[in-house]
Amino acid sequence: MSDTQYLVERYLATWNETDPAARRAAIDELWADDAQYTDPLVVAEGRDAIDATIGAVQAQFPGLVFTLGGPVDAHHNIARFTWELGPAGGESLVIGFDVAVLTEDGRLRSVLGFLDKVPAA
Repeated sequence: MSDTQYLVERYLATWNETDPAARRAAIDELWADDAQYTDPLVVAEGRDAIDATIGAVQAQFPGLVFTLGGPVDAHHNIARFTWELGPAGGESLVIGFDVAVLTEDGRLRSVLGFLDKVPAA
């Protein structure tokens, strides 16, 4: 398994971590100090905002889990990957595509998210 594949798996694990202290510890380890997360619904600048965003998503979709939707494609300091959100072992309710930009030491500098499938309003 590549370092980037492992980083992406750990990144998705933070979206599933419901213990606030454990989630924050993972965010502090994986994300750069000046990190940014952006998707169609939010711009989260800094670790505090990223942590708050993940907590809000968990509140909106309680009990659902993020999984990797296929292989991670990476070159240089950039990775792209598909993820899915749904009940464990069930049909995905949300499917997205992220592009991650990494620091030279292999941490997340920014993640740019796109939503491919969302539940009906």
